[in-house]
Amino acid sequence: MATYKDGVRAAQTGLLMDGLNEELKISKGHARHACGVNMRPRWLSNNVFFLGLTSLCSDTNHEMVTAVLPLFITLELGAGPGVLGLIEGLSDGASSFIKSFSGYLSDRIGRRKPIIDLGYLLTGLTMPIIGLTTSWVQVLLLRLLGWAGRGARGPPRDALLTESTTQDSMGKAFGFERAMDTIGATIGPGLALVLVTYLGYRQVFMISLIPGLAAVMVVVFFVKEVKACSASKSTNTKLRARVGYLSALRSLPKPFKSYLLAVGVFGLGNFANSLFTLRAQEVLAPILGAGRAAVVAVGLYTLLNLVYAACSVPAGALSDRVGRRRVLASGYFISSVTCLLTAFLTGDMLILIITFVSAGFFTAITDTVERAAAADFLPAEMKGIGFGALHTINGIGDFISSTAVGVLWTFTSPFMAFGYAAFLSAMGGMLLLRLSMA
Repeated sequence: MATYKDGVRAAQTGLLMDGLNEELKISKGHARHACGVNMRPRWLSNNVFFLGLTSLCSDTNHEMVTAVLPLFITLELGAGPGVLGLIEGLSDGASSFIKSFSGYLSDRIGRRKPIIDLGYLLTGLTMPIIGLTTSWVQVLLLRLLGWAGRGARGPPRDALLTESTTQDSMGKAFGFERAMDTIGATIGPGLALVLVTYLGYRQVFMISLIPGLAAVMVVVFFVKEVKACSASKSTNTKLRARVGYLSALRSLPKPFKSYLLAVGVFGLGNFANSLFTLRAQEVLAPILGAGRAAVVAVGLYTLLNLVYAACSVPAGALSDRVGRRRVLASGYFISSVTCLLTAFLTGDMLILIITFVSAGFFTAITDTVERAAAADFLPAEMKGIGFGALHTINGIGDFISSTAVGVLWTFTSPFMAFGYAAFLSAMGGMLLLRLSMA
């Protein structure tokens, strides 16, 4: 009889343990999926990976078009440089204008994916259709539409990235997306350069449809919406619906506004990296001749992009470990030193290589960590409009900085042009350090 009782007790104990194990499994499952992300996920979650892959395909698509667009407009359509400048300027303006509002809209509707999907669809389809145009006005309209889609998708995508990973892995997630984007930006012009040797410009545009559609397929079918994990989600949605666009901008956290000031000051001096290439060509031309100097300058620009792609994830990982604002400030100071090197640049190949490696390194830091650091200031219900404001500030800075450096270079000297950029980069770094100590 004792054996029987022992058996019953053992069976009861076994059933109890099985039940507890099942409860633990269920609890862990709920905890893992309550926010759409694992409690302890690998930093490279499905969304992070597929958003990176989408960026690679999309950048390949529109960089193929961008690489041959100047030649198509001038040689095929017979328009001049002024028309090209008008198309690029209006397109960038449209992109910057729509960024802030698209982020706000994603906050208001409580969903990121519809805007992201539409943005990638617009860019992926309109760029190849340029190959069917017969006038520069048609090119302008298609470029405006494509760049509006490019601008619209950015802030909701960044918000979705923050929702698809953990706080301590955000730097790596943004670094991965930036690295994939840069790889696509390198593949696109390379493909265009090879194809244009054998095909016409219009055929190159049409072939760009392949990576464009690939980007759309990946983002539509593999990137998933992340459900809000706040218990007050419905309340936040109702509040968002009552807040207008301007009111939402005004209600952004004060520390975030201070952060935008530091980013904006740096942005006023953060000119397009193509100006590094132009400066290298200028100092090399008297030594190598114009043709060879151009080839070497393009090679140095390729080196810059390779360093950018290689350092994006490590820069993000470092920011996760030691603090994003400190890493970003160091990136701003490295930018300042690089601009000073560029101001005094000579034809010494070692100095040229150091300058371009440094440029790739600081670009990896700033492009990656600026967005990861922004997420630290923003509550969940304001991430869309917050990232939109950040993108808009950067867009305005890109336009002003490249224009200012170009004008100073033309009418004064390279020293004044790159000295201006070095000063503003250092000022942005000091403002950021002050914010970190506050």
